[in-house]
Parts: sequence; structure tokens; C-alpha cells
Amino acid sequence: MESTETNGKIRIRDGRAEDIPVVLGMFDSAVAWLAAQGRTRQWGTTPWSENPKAVEMITRYFAEGSPYIAEYDGVPAATLTLTDAPGPYLAPVDEPERYIHILASDRRFKGSGTGAALLAHAAAETRRAGISLLRVDCYAGDDRKLVAFYESNGFTPTETFTVSVPGDDDWPGQVLARRL
Repeated sequence: MESTETNGKIRIRDGRAEDIPVVLGMFDSAVAWLAAQGRTRQWGTTPWSENPKAVEMITRYFAEGSPYIAEYDGVPAATLTLTDAPGPYLAPVDEPERYIHILASDRRFKGSGTGAALLAHAAAETRRAGISLLRVDCYAGDDRKLVAFYESNGFTPTETFTVSVPGDDDWPGQVLARRL
């Protein structure tokens, strides 16, 4: 599906390789916003566009998954990618699923509904594929606002996990699921 209109201002379209710099900019915006609040455990302080591992991860998800871009008034505002399995730090489930990776928005569009529109689009694409399980994981530290965001969009927390970060604090995560 090339494009879905969600309201007069938000349009969801397929992501393309040429969107990768824009997506990295979305993550840079989020990192700067989090760091300004002293919340550096989620994604650190280095802009993703300057982090070779982050650039490689975004590039790989765009190549191997189904990336989507939410545009707000024609401007790329948020992104997510759907795949058939979680990242390597989690075990897959024993049924078909779609998994959300790299959901991020440009902080200029905070509160615009682009993140929720992308989650609704991911659910619709999952249903269209005849799959009834949509999962996502996220950072679960600090105030757990990110977990609450997913809950407000129909997801239910299922399991917690921890990613060991050499030379740093462990990264607490939460898996959430939505039955469709």
C-alpha cells in the first residue's frame, strides 16, 4: 500500500531508502529532547545520525522490513517499521506476528497524532496480512511514559526484559502486545 490518508493533515506512506536521513533526523530530534530533560538512558546523548550502529540498524530495518512514514501537512513527521519478528534480544513467539520497530517522531510534531496514526496503520496492515498478533517493545525506565503511550493505543504489557549495556547501566525494556 503506497499511501493512506488518516485525516486531513496526516498521510501514511511507504518508506523508501531516501527517507533514511530524514528518519535519522527524527531520532536526532528525540535524543536531543530526551537529553535536555536529563533522560539519557533511553537513547543516550549522541545523535543517531552520528552513531554508526544506529545508522546501520535503521538502514537494515528499511531494507528487511516494511517502513512507513507519517507525513503531517506533507512533511515527514514520524516513522515505524514492521517486520515478522522481534529484535535479536527477544525470543520470537510460536505464532505468526508482526513486530513494530523504530517508532519515532520529530519532536516538532509532538501531540499531532502521527505516532498513533502509525500504530493504527500497523494494526491495519497486520490484519490485512491475516495475522492477529502485533507486538512492540520499548524503553521501560524512568517514568514509563512510553509504556503508557502504547497502552493508550491498545497494547497490553506482556513481559519485561533487560539488555546488558557494557560499561553502562542495563537497559530496561517492556514488550507489549495487541490482539487484532
